[in-house]
Amino acid sequence: MTEKTSGKVMVVGAGIGGTQTALDLANSGYKVLLVEKKTSIGGVMSQLDKTFPTNDCSMCILSPKLVDAARNKNIELITKSELNKITRNGKNFNVRILRKARFVDIDKCKGCSDCAEACPVIKPNPYEEFLGNRKAIYRLLEQATPSAFNIDKLGLSPCRAACPLHVNAQGYLALISKGKYKEAFELEMEANPFPATFGRICTHPCQESCTRSKYDGSLKIRDLKRALVDFNPELEYKLPDMKAANGKSIGIVGGGPAGMMCAYELKKNGYNVEIFEELDKLGGMMYVGIPAFRLPREVLFNEVSQIEKMGVKVHYKTRVGRDINFDDILNRFDAVFIGTGAHKSRNMGIPGEELAWGAVELLRKLSLGEEVKLGKKAIVIGGGNAAIDAARTLRRKNVEVEIVYRRARKEMPADDEEIHELMEEGINIQFLTNPIKVNTEKDNIKSVECIRMELGEPDSSGRRRPVPIDGSEFTMEVDMVVMAISQESDLDFVGDKIELWKKSSIISDDISFQTSLPKVFAGGDVVTGPKTAIEAMGAGKRAAISINKFLNGEELK
Repeated sequence: MTEKTSGKVMVVGAGIGGTQTALDLANSGYKVLLVEKKTSIGGVMSQLDKTFPTNDCSMCILSPKLVDAARNKNIELITKSELNKITRNGKNFNVRILRKARFVDIDKCKGCSDCAEACPVIKPNPYEEFLGNRKAIYRLLEQATPSAFNIDKLGLSPCRAACPLHVNAQGYLALISKGKYKEAFELEMEANPFPATFGRICTHPCQESCTRSKYDGSLKIRDLKRALVDFNPELEYKLPDMKAANGKSIGIVGGGPAGMMCAYELKKNGYNVEIFEELDKLGGMMYVGIPAFRLPREVLFNEVSQIEKMGVKVHYKTRVGRDINFDDILNRFDAVFIGTGAHKSRNMGIPGEELAWGAVELLRKLSLGEEVKLGKKAIVIGGGNAAIDAARTLRRKNVEVEIVYRRARKEMPADDEEIHELMEEGINIQFLTNPIKVNTEKDNIKSVECIRMELGEPDSSGRRRPVPIDGSEFTMEVDMVVMAISQESDLDFVGDKIELWKKSSIISDDISFQTSLPKVFAGGDVVTGPKTAIEAMGAGKRAAISINKFLNGEELK
């Protein structure tokens, strides 16, 4: 081989022809860039058993050349790469190469194949013309050059993309299927610190996007998450790795799912985090809005205890605006996140409703063990999960209850599973029915006047608009009414410092979660109105990313 190089040549394609050309050029003194779109050089010849017409062993001919190319100091192997653009520059060329990620450090990989043996994911092997299988982490052949392994990632799986936390459901289900429960649990915990909680209450958007739904039905991702934790009590909740303290502090208003997730992520990044929570425990709506028969409190409290164990300081029974001024929080912290949720029921605006309960307030008092005067016969107005929870809770308190909803079953926003459970418990739903007046006598509810509805054209929500049917009025004899039509936030504490929408929700950027006051961020129900716990968690996580960028002087978008 000539020691002194006399130019640089690119050879595109590293089959037997390209490899031999590269060797000849390198031995003639040229610096050679050998570009191959696959993860290993060798081309089609590496797939053959014999060569034509001599019937010689294919790898016996090819292998020495692969070794020589890898060892030749004048040859640089550029694998998993494609030629993207060529432009002329005088007598030379400027070349742009698109190199795809291996997701394996080629300089550190020893080619020992331990990773492939441990990998639980089996895929069809295109290198063997799909006649065999390989693992998700692989190399084309045993004599692969370079010998480093590779992972092909085609983007996020539909289930992971649909999850607000981007939990790797595909990964932990594969681990569960192989009995690797500890590894599955650890993978889940990388994105979601509350797996047992969300194994019970998550609205599982992942399942709605599951590819199996096109064939034989979605995988039961949420149920498998719950089973993973419930049936393996030996699994240990370990605190995440945390960066060294950076000297900056964050104040978080509200200890619900959005606030806790924001605190969790920021604490991992070295921030001093303090939460101001009105209740006596963390959890927010998961604590006082979701009944204990759906989410046992010992499960919830066991998981949310991680927040304080990480070193986050929580100020319990501290309502901002009552026990501490919002101005004090603004002055004390480098950035503030508001995640107070939507804990205030909306009214319908009908006569007599002032004696009705709001579903949120009723569930809150019952969750906190406070004394509540219940009726003997009740109706719950609404078609969302709060209405379902309120009705099922009253049934457990021996109250005769039914739901009235102004649209049809198809338009109900509640989860199908919750509606099924409700009906299994014998609770009736009167569809296409709307209350128009609550009749009262001496501060007691006596009955509710209702009217039948029919569905008209779709409204802004995409659901068909309910239209009253003239002359269809009727009366329901009840002594308790629960309003569960919607919720809003109590934001009196912010005053005029932050731009609000109709005084009931905070206006924040859809991507950065930054409000009109640059150091204040907001997410969850306090911005969107009543959504789901998993969506609030996702908002808290993304807001934490933006806060970290903001405090490091980076662009938020």
